[in-house]
Amino acid sequence: MNTFRSVLVLMTVSIVAYTLITGVNHGWNLFPLFFGEIAAMTWSGQFNLDFTCFLALSGLWIAWRHQFSPDGLALGLVATVGGIVVLAPYLLFATFQANGDMNVLLLGKKRVIQ
Repeated sequence: MNTFRSVLVLMTVSIVAYTLITGVNHGWNLFPLFFGEIAAMTWSGQFNLDFTCFLALSGLWIAWRHQFSPDGLALGLVATVGGIVVLAPYLLFATFQANGDMNVLLLGKKRVIQ
């Protein structure tokens, strides 16, 4: 579990640093570029669409894990937009809440039969 947690911290630090450098060098207006590539039907657009599907799936999983409660829906929406900057810290926090139990981590505490 400690290795997994270390990977989550590394992912978070890496993407935050990369995002800051990219934003400073190229500006913060990501969405027109991101969706423009999808509309242009380029390979970059294909990757962006695939990534968008992954983000939607991660957001749906978070919302489902919280049984589609208002908090779960809000977290899911934030994860869909925020990507790994949200998902990795969320998982890191959840690993401690689950005391390292992967069933609890993946399913949520209410779905695991003790």
